[in-house]
Amino acid sequence: MRTQVLQLGSFLPALEQGLEQRFDLHRWPDEVPEQAWLAQRAPAIRGLVTGASLGVPNATLARLPALEIVAINGVGFDRVDLPYARERGIRVTNTPDVLTDDVADLALGLVIGLLRDLPAADRYVRDGKWLTGPLPLGRKVSGRRFGIIGLGRIGRAIAVRLAALGPIAYSASAPKANQNQYRFVADPVQLARESDVLVLAAAVTATSRRMVGREVLDALGPDGYLVNIARGTLIDQAALVTALQERRIAGAALDVYDDEPNVPDALRALPNVVLTPHIGSATHETRAGMARMVLSSLDAFFAGASVPNALT
Repeated sequence: MRTQVLQLGSFLPALEQGLEQRFDLHRWPDEVPEQAWLAQRAPAIRGLVTGASLGVPNATLARLPALEIVAINGVGFDRVDLPYARERGIRVTNTPDVLTDDVADLALGLVIGLLRDLPAADRYVRDGKWLTGPLPLGRKVSGRRFGIIGLGRIGRAIAVRLAALGPIAYSASAPKANQNQYRFVADPVQLARESDVLVLAAAVTATSRRMVGREVLDALGPDGYLVNIARGTLIDQAALVTALQERRIAGAALDVYDDEPNVPDALRALPNVVLTPHIGSATHETRAGMARMVLSSLDAFFAGASVPNALT
């Protein structure tokens, strides 16, 4: 009998086909109702594959007594309770590195798109408004002071790209070794105060959740811009909407949100925001690489070999 694996959410055909070839694959919530499904199949499930944005709640993990591994198709792991997984002896893996360049590229694109108001420029031409006069002026990108919260793999890749445009400062739990070319600012509020553009690239932890609230936003100020390609829960979303409405910050570019894919009407209605649907890793090349990493982690685990990219 083949190993029983549960898939949460939908993935590229290459990943789903790879899972089907290797395992007895179950897709949930396609197979419903939940209670009936759990009663019949849960005791045999040894592996679970999920997305970084979806994760898996502890209530579901608790109902899978034979579960041995959770493979996350993505780099984020804030929606999987790692201490609980360790307590249960469940291995958790993710797919780092392969998506670093794509996410950093998007961050750069969002910075330029936000300050030069590229979405509005596109609509201006499409709607025929250019015939009536020029588009209102944007803001210069080169020469800005860039602050980055979080200087891990993705944060460093963003810094390399933005360094061509202006000076870089960053905030993290501690100064990073071999990163002396960037100025360390311990306090995120002070970093915001000293930045024209603040980019979020941090992981969500107990201390970083909602770290960008009114104090940070007010420190960024009416000429400052916020870009988030990390996780929506780093921001107090209600405070951000209010700051944008009141023009206490100049604008924001967001690829991630508090309750994806639900984006508040108030946020979608604002003219001083650029919104993208969590596309940081959404290229053919990177998603194919992520699929290979998920499959290699599962293959290694069930073969009793060393598991790459293990978080627990």
